[in-house]
Amino acid sequence: MGIADSSKQSAERKLWRLCPFWQSGNGSSSASPTQNLQQHNIRTRRLVEDTDGRSSSSTVSSVARSFLPTRRRLRLDPANNLYFPYEPGKQVRSAVRIKNTSRSHVAFKFQTTAPKSCYMRPPGGILAPGENLIATVFKFMEHPENSEKQKQFDQKSNVKFKIMSLKVKEGMDYVPELFDEQKDKVSVERIFHVVFLDVERPSPALEKLKRQLAEAEAAVEARKKPPPEICPRVGGEGLVIDEWKERREKYLAQQQVEAVESV
Repeated sequence: MGIADSSKQSAERKLWRLCPFWQSGNGSSSASPTQNLQQHNIRTRRLVEDTDGRSSSSTVSSVARSFLPTRRRLRLDPANNLYFPYEPGKQVRSAVRIKNTSRSHVAFKFQTTAPKSCYMRPPGGILAPGENLIATVFKFMEHPENSEKQKQFDQKSNVKFKIMSLKVKEGMDYVPELFDEQKDKVSVERIFHVVFLDVERPSPALEKLKRQLAEAEAAVEARKKPPPEICPRVGGEGLVIDEWKERREKYLAQQQVEAVESV
């Protein structure tokens, strides 16, 4: 019996040396190897549970962020609809003011579900922080199949317009391919629906549209004008001082003197 007990104690000491993590934090050796193994398994299970909890919470937070509304870079006026005057058989126009409200340069781009009958001017561009412009939207309006005009106003047009934005670096030139190269960073600012306005019935929306279109036309005409020329200096009596002309006259007079002296 004594030999068996000593062999058992020797085996336990070897197992103790091979598994030092069974030792308790206070250095006590009163606990048996089986109890220490159980404690180690408990600590390991808790560590795994904590890791799983952190990963699951990270996954939940990422999913929650995906449901949050996208932060807008542009302020649009009007905000939801594009208003067109109702004039069948004509090319009508709408307008939207676009302002960069972010702290960085932002590129914007128009898209439409009816590219054959609609186009935008400009179709895209880059705005500096705080910069704004009025974009004009052109649409050819076909004659309605129904002769009753009022029913056409009640119907919703299937044509939609989308404005997208993209944060860019200062000094970058605008090209439409920017939105294809950085699709993961593109934000959809707004999807506009088309609303027709009766030109025979004055309304605040119609008056606002007329003001925006007039402002957009004025901006286009201003860009067409050549830069102002620098006026030459004018003397005290109103005579134009042309230094190049004076030098040329002096040079010609000197040449004439030299020619006379050589004769």
